[in-house]
Amino acid sequence: MAYGDSGSGSASSTGSTFRGFSSRADKKNFKLYDFEVAKQDLINRLSVRKGERVENPNFGTIIYDALFEPFTDRLKEAIIEDVTANLNADPRISTQEILVTEADKGIAIQATITYVPLNITEKLQFNFDENSLLRLS
Repeated sequence: MAYGDSGSGSASSTGSTFRGFSSRADKKNFKLYDFEVAKQDLINRLSVRKGERVENPNFGTIIYDALFEPFTDRLKEAIIEDVTANLNADPRISTQEILVTEADKGIAIQATITYVPLNITEKLQFNFDENSLLRLS
């Protein structure tokens, strides 16, 4: 997870409030700022199966357990509740809409989120399937 700048509360010389690091970053220096850090934190959170985190069994998502289950309305509602709780766990993010659909060999989640500090709204799609890691498209 990323942390805000310490000190007087003003932004750093890059103009960002949150700084982070990602080995998957598209940039050569692997540094991420603000909304990109928040999105990477969401990916990290949704990449953990619920119960896998040491001393925090409520961290993570139930989606990996649901991949091979029949896609019923009850399962869909459970996934929506779980994803909503995961997205709302980050105070930098506000969630407007979450759509869960059955995808080819997996589950696709489309979420409309707002990065609160800068009031930026974006639609993100998270794809979960049996053969790959979580990807953001």
